[in-house]
Amino acid sequence: MSSDVAPGQRRIVMLVDNSVNGDSRVQKEARSAAEAGWDVTLLGKSPDNKEHTWTLGPAKVRLLRTPFLLGKRPHEFRRRWLMAPLAYPQTGVAENRVQQVKAWKADLSMSRLAEPDGTRRPSVEAQWHAARALGRWVAIRQRQTRKAARARKKLDTPSDKFYAWFWSTVQGEGAWRKLEPQLWDWELAYGPVIDELAPDLIHANDFRMLGVGARAKMRAKADGRDIKLVWDAHEFLPGVRPWTDNLRWRAAHILHEKEYVPYADAAITVSDDLAGMLQETHGLKERPRVVLNTPAVEHAPHELIEGVDVDAPAADLRAMCEVGPDVPLLVYSGAAAPQRGLAIMIEALPQQPGVHVALVTNNQTGGFMTGLRKRAGELGVLDRVHFLPYVPHWQVVPMLSGADVGVIPIHHWPNHEIALITKFFEYSHARLPLVVSDVRTMSATVRATGQGEVFKAEDLDDYLRAVQAVLDDPDRYRAAYDKPGLLDGWTWEAQANVLNSVYRELLDQA
Repeated sequence: MSSDVAPGQRRIVMLVDNSVNGDSRVQKEARSAAEAGWDVTLLGKSPDNKEHTWTLGPAKVRLLRTPFLLGKRPHEFRRRWLMAPLAYPQTGVAENRVQQVKAWKADLSMSRLAEPDGTRRPSVEAQWHAARALGRWVAIRQRQTRKAARARKKLDTPSDKFYAWFWSTVQGEGAWRKLEPQLWDWELAYGPVIDELAPDLIHANDFRMLGVGARAKMRAKADGRDIKLVWDAHEFLPGVRPWTDNLRWRAAHILHEKEYVPYADAAITVSDDLAGMLQETHGLKERPRVVLNTPAVEHAPHELIEGVDVDAPAADLRAMCEVGPDVPLLVYSGAAAPQRGLAIMIEALPQQPGVHVALVTNNQTGGFMTGLRKRAGELGVLDRVHFLPYVPHWQVVPMLSGADVGVIPIHHWPNHEIALITKFFEYSHARLPLVVSDVRTMSATVRATGQGEVFKAEDLDDYLRAVQAVLDDPDRYRAAYDKPGLLDGWTWEAQANVLNSVYRELLDQA
């Protein structure tokens, strides 16, 4: 163990498969644990292939170079002679050939213009026609190259299905090594650093990091050291929409999770329903402890955080949208994806004169958000839609408080049904009236507390009804937050106490 750890201080290494900024849960966990006296290092993935370091309060953050070299399947390096005999090899040569022909034609175009008497040299004309013919030939081959790539993108051909069946039958839980070999890229990047840090406890966030933490635990045991492993399950993996559009993704990750769950000394998760599902699915002896992802408004920065101006004034939502205090303003804050239901907020605007929508999301330039922007333009409401970036997690609640309504229009997916998600707590601490879809847990809570209206997911008319009801009488819904004790259990301080009790129980046993 390195010398910067105080005598008797126990070291915790947290693992996450993202670049930390934008993941409020892991930021809050790392900082709270460090403030409780643990020596905490949070390891994440570098967004630009360079290592980065900074601090979150007393916690140290390191973003590691994580090159993904194992994601390509063997067939992606081969020609598909039967399906696309004219296709180029999958090496990038197709794009190179297209550019070569374009460059040749550009050069010939200038040569055709260069004759002062306006005549064209026969040699140049012959080359021009040759370049055009070559361009058509290259285009044909490029189309076949794309066809070959698309044909197996989803890995759903008979040969792909047989491959998945064969290795699942032969290797069982270990078949993820064949079905999703890219999981090894995480191990190769994180594993040596974990060993170097020699932690007493590893906190593995979600399913990818579970295997990384478990293997580090096994290596330490072989060296005579005991590392405790905490698995922080953010989602129910069988109910996750695949992050990659192929048939192997979910099956491979389920097998990977199943193999390494037995190595976890304790599990925590984000909701009581999910805790029960995890216990039943994996046969856990103890029910996972629940650590809700509630806001930590007290976590204002006091040390440098990379990429964040800690001296910047607090975010003002209405100033960001350039709207006055009397403009009806709806806000959505969180990840952007089709299943999050943001499209309904755009579709509704033509029937909501004067209403503005603020979308505070993690990706303003991706295909989904670009599509929303285009749709808003087609409907003539683009001037009333404000596309805003994330702000530091300690600024989220004050920023959201500038809105009139907090909207959560998520669709019916298994993981959406079972939890009070992050933005629910953020909206609540901002004392916003809510409009939420009828996913199970969240709609039941809103109906019980009276803090908002529920609408049928993906039903535009019912969404319009719910929003108008809130805008007509916002004070009625805000009054729900005056009920004694409603927000007390939804504080990060209460969640941090649960987390630290798990650490203490495990390390007191060591």
